[in-house]
Amino acid sequence: MPLAYADRTKILEELDDSALFQLVYVSSLTLRSRLSASIFEEVESHARDYNQQHGITGTLCYGNGHFLQCIEGKKQNVFTLQQRIFADNRHKNVEVLLLQPINQRSFADWRMRLLFLERWLWSPATKQQAAQLSPYLPFAPHGWSPDCTAQFLQLIKTFDSPPHIKAAGITYNALGNMFRHIAAPHQAFLIVQGFLSVLLVVALILLYL
Repeated sequence: MPLAYADRTKILEELDDSALFQLVYVSSLTLRSRLSASIFEEVESHARDYNQQHGITGTLCYGNGHFLQCIEGKKQNVFTLQQRIFADNRHKNVEVLLLQPINQRSFADWRMRLLFLERWLWSPATKQQAAQLSPYLPFAPHGWSPDCTAQFLQLIKTFDSPPHIKAAGITYNALGNMFRHIAAPHQAFLIVQGFLSVLLVVALILLYL
């Protein structure tokens, strides 16, 4: 379950600013951000530059409209970055799943690499490598327990190369999700037929004007 604000504050207050820390949060992209093909390139580029300057490492996962980000670094740097991230209006429904001191980094070499969890867009090689992710797909990390979150992070550490796709595919998927929410699969045929009927009527009207 997500950590309450009071619990997060208590954990942070008990540790020195120089302590090595791990923060894992989840959020959902806004509809506007999901329709932007450049959103992931912007996030990854900004994170890479900022994190290298402040000693931050970790991984950023995306799938099904949701983010899960693991941030590791000194407590003060992690806390400062948390404030910046939580104030970003490109996502919403931000919840903290893990907040804990650590002895060593889990993703020291990742430099906040972006991990896409959209299985239907993966290559055959990626699907084979990431077969163990099936219990976590479709990706819906809101409400994960600390144990489930820790198991997921432990699993993705073992990947030789992260599952990835082009950002444009995310945009297409966002449009597909919009359509899926507007109409259930069994209603899609009726909607398409209705749309074609409207076009036919308009064409006939224009023909006889």
